[in-house]
Amino acid sequence: MNTPVEKISRIARGAAQKKEWAVVHAGAIEILKQDDQNAEGYFLMGLAEKAAQRPVRAIAAFETALRIDDNRHDAAIELADQLILSRRSKEAVALIEKYRDRLDNSPRYLDMAATTLSNIGLHHAAWPLYLRANELQPDIELFRANLAACAVFVGDIDKAEEMYRKLLAKRPDHQRNHYQLARLRIAKDEEHIGQMRDIVENNGQPPDFNIYLYYAIAKEYEDLGNWDEAFTWYRRAGDAVASVANYSVSDDVGLIDTIIETCNEDWLSDGRVTEPTGRKTPCFVVGLPRTGTTLTERIISSHSSVQTVGETELVEFALRKISEVETRERMNSDIVRAAAQKDIRVFGNEYLDLVDYALGEEPVFIDKLPYNFLFLGFIAKAWPDAKIVHLNRHPLDACFAMYKQVFTWAFKFSYTLDNLAAFYIAYNRLMDHWRKLLGDRLVEVHYEDLVSDTEPQVRKLLERLDLDFEDACLHFEKNKAASATASSVQIREKAHTRSVDKWKRFEEQLQPLADRLRAAGVEI
Repeated sequence: MNTPVEKISRIARGAAQKKEWAVVHAGAIEILKQDDQNAEGYFLMGLAEKAAQRPVRAIAAFETALRIDDNRHDAAIELADQLILSRRSKEAVALIEKYRDRLDNSPRYLDMAATTLSNIGLHHAAWPLYLRANELQPDIELFRANLAACAVFVGDIDKAEEMYRKLLAKRPDHQRNHYQLARLRIAKDEEHIGQMRDIVENNGQPPDFNIYLYYAIAKEYEDLGNWDEAFTWYRRAGDAVASVANYSVSDDVGLIDTIIETCNEDWLSDGRVTEPTGRKTPCFVVGLPRTGTTLTERIISSHSSVQTVGETELVEFALRKISEVETRERMNSDIVRAAAQKDIRVFGNEYLDLVDYALGEEPVFIDKLPYNFLFLGFIAKAWPDAKIVHLNRHPLDACFAMYKQVFTWAFKFSYTLDNLAAFYIAYNRLMDHWRKLLGDRLVEVHYEDLVSDTEPQVRKLLERLDLDFEDACLHFEKNKAASATASSVQIREKAHTRSVDKWKRFEEQLQPLADRLRAAGVEI
């Protein structure tokens, strides 16, 4: 016969499956009233706190469950999942490594552990866990989709395509899977476009529910050289995102103005670190997204002395932490001003502690987050030996490449031409500021030169980074490192010039953008 605690647990777990979190929370409290050292009670409490998006409380609950019962692999993986929200990634990785052998018959927690690893850039480590979850339960759509996404990240494009086609055969109206499939290959005909247009025309959904299909249709029209249709669908996609983005470009422009005002020459000189830290040397690859940052990262990280940790967001996280500014915003002027008043060594050490989980034996590592162009002053002040590589691309090619891409929170400016113009002008002003402030510390790379004159440009780049030339850097397409960027498919092929001057195919549609940039003094 079940005990009272077991009955409560069964009810609470059933409620968790239905996302009835108040019932789960009440069940946890009732269990702990009866036994305040019950691991199941704390586990259920952790689930309720996780659902309420209170990671600190969730972490405490899962940690207590594990302290009481060290065999709870479910609590361990739930804990790892929550730890990465606080950027305690090293602890999360250690937990997954400790418990991975106990997951072999738990597809749910195999998938969660893999997703946790993938979320912090450890895609190769995630891959076998996703595989095992799918072996155990091959019909779970979420598991298949996660495996397909990871296949793209680790470079198995054929396997990814096969899985997305199978997923769409089962659910032909799944918009995100259509989008992912469209990314994998250059379209040869309009068959897939027809399938997607049928969904759009018959699903009765408002535009903001069709965003992924709009982008996928536009991409395939562009593949086929149907420029007018492509831009029509890109505009439809961007307008749909903008309609629900709750975004004002003036906030981002204001942030850039604050950075220029705060991170000036006097500030840079005051308290600047002048000696290497004695720890690994970071190399930051920055620039607007879709300007060649991933290509450059692959070239440099093909060197035997260099590894990449991908796009970590840890520079920003470290600045937020040392600023001690309480806010729900990712970055704002208050954070910049407060962080600028702190000891820069605290920022540098905080960042290196956070990124340590991903570091290997190589003496140099790359953090390639385009958005870090905002923080070059902090980077230059904290690390005298850090390398800073900035990618340049023709303004209209850069803007159009951003306009036609689904991004995350950091690049909401990219969905309308008006916002793109305002942001690009501010970005251009910021980069002029960094050039004056940092001088030769800033290693400038021009995308067009890199893809059209690759070997001389690679040799020049490596020399600027104090790296000996290695032939592997010319064959970056063979680099086995994972990539979860928007360029994760393209970087599996050799350098090409197909994307150079692509804006000219859309010159008429981009004319308002071009006019605003020229009026602001941007050279086009």
